[in-house]
Amino acid sequence: MSPKEPLPVPEQPAAPASANPAASGSGAASEPGAAASGAAASGARGKAGGAHRATAWPEARAAAARAGSTARTGREPSCVPLGQALGRVLAEPLAALTDLPPFDTSAMDGWAVVGPGPWAVREEGAVLAGHTPVVVPAEGEAVRIATGARVPPGTTAVLRSEHSRTERTERTESAELTDPAELTGPTEASEPAEATEPTRPTEPTEPAGLIEPAGPTEPSEPSEPARPAGAVASADRPGPAPAADRLLLHALREVVPGQDIRPRGQECSAGDELLPAGIVVTPAVLGLAAAAGYDELCVRPRARVEILVLGDELLSTGLPREGLIRDALGPMLGPWLEALGAEVLGTRRIGDDAEALYAAVTGSPADLVVTTGGTASGPVDHVHQVLDKAGATLLVDGVKVRPGHPMLLAALGGRRHLVGLPGNPLAAVSGLLTLAEPLLAALTGNALSEGRSAVEGDVHGHPHDTRLVPVVRHGGRAVPLRYNGPAMLRGIAAADGLAVVPPGGARSGQELTVLDLPWPAAGAVPVQGACFT
Repeated sequence: MSPKEPLPVPEQPAAPASANPAASGSGAASEPGAAASGAAASGARGKAGGAHRATAWPEARAAAARAGSTARTGREPSCVPLGQALGRVLAEPLAALTDLPPFDTSAMDGWAVVGPGPWAVREEGAVLAGHTPVVVPAEGEAVRIATGARVPPGTTAVLRSEHSRTERTERTESAELTDPAELTGPTEASEPAEATEPTRPTEPTEPAGLIEPAGPTEPSEPSEPARPAGAVASADRPGPAPAADRLLLHALREVVPGQDIRPRGQECSAGDELLPAGIVVTPAVLGLAAAAGYDELCVRPRARVEILVLGDELLSTGLPREGLIRDALGPMLGPWLEALGAEVLGTRRIGDDAEALYAAVTGSPADLVVTTGGTASGPVDHVHQVLDKAGATLLVDGVKVRPGHPMLLAALGGRRHLVGLPGNPLAAVSGLLTLAEPLLAALTGNALSEGRSAVEGDVHGHPHDTRLVPVVRHGGRAVPLRYNGPAMLRGIAAADGLAVVPPGGARSGQELTVLDLPWPAAGAVPVQGACFT
């Protein structure tokens, strides 16, 4: 999928066509810069039921984007708590309010060590996340540390628990002795002789005055060292005395200074721009904003949308019966528009009542009114008649696209607009992506989501009009789905995009624009072949 880019807007806007030519010079609503010129754009329709020419699909999208850009003027941003910012658009760059991390932290559970090892372990405490270090190891020492904890001053590195071992050692301390010259007896105890036979007397070699041994001697017992005056008797203080055990820490791998320490400001410094304006607030953006110190975000206002479902033949519950069918668009359009970032004020069922439709259109507080059905020229298709009566200006009246040819876009005045969708479900989706989505994207500053993909297999095309075909992308290619007739939703329910097929069709491998849907594909979908009715 290619990067998302805003829809290009043609440089030359053209004059709008009034829904009621008689009213156009006396108070008819107009939208500066939003309409297309007479011959090139919307093929202006006069009174309801009059002849008109449809607008080419790319031009219709561009006209909708212009209308949204014009309506965006003067809309002020607002600051909302983080919990209410999901799906909104940043009105200003997100700048860090603090260094991240705000202090040196441990990246791992393990040991904060100082100097080269092995290290004597400070066992009186551990350094924990969220607490100021109470144990500061000295040179040659180590202390337990948890992930995310503030690193004690002077720490050389963090040694991971799995890269270390500890051992308990016993230290001994010798009894204190005076200078050997002051001893009154032997200073070393003799070891017992290993010989089992008597030893022969030896010739005297010592100075005169020493007595020669009279005969063989037995192995002597070890003699006790002499004690200085005032020393404690050996029964009370038996020479070498055990001291307290100590725990030594050894590294199983090389320890590099600074390892597994996240230094202050590693991710950003206070004042750094983290994200530009115009970014949609996702859960990840919320997390970044919170980490950077934000409690609320400045966002662009959402577009308010109201949905008016027309048609006396629609059921809201139960199975179809006696010429009545279930309303598929009412449950579908609200969530779809919310996924596009709109605030849906409500979905109302109007039926085929022209007066009720007029009251709903003129009384709606929404920035965008979306109607379903009633845009053609049937006996109960009242949308054009209502727009005439309301003094609206038609910006697009019919589009050269299949399905969805009888869609329309009108300016209601006061920077409000109406998008009229056809009544057939997939045709309505086509109108939604052709007119409503570009208008909403421009109104809120969002980027349109679309890409380019090579198509898998030949795709049937209309001789003169653009076709929008549900596809699922697999292996880098767009695979057309079978059930793509104007009244069908089976194909779009499994799709992740709509391929834009030019007039005349497309050959296998040809690269096409694909309009993204605002959710991932439903899953693995078998190749379905073609079905156009």
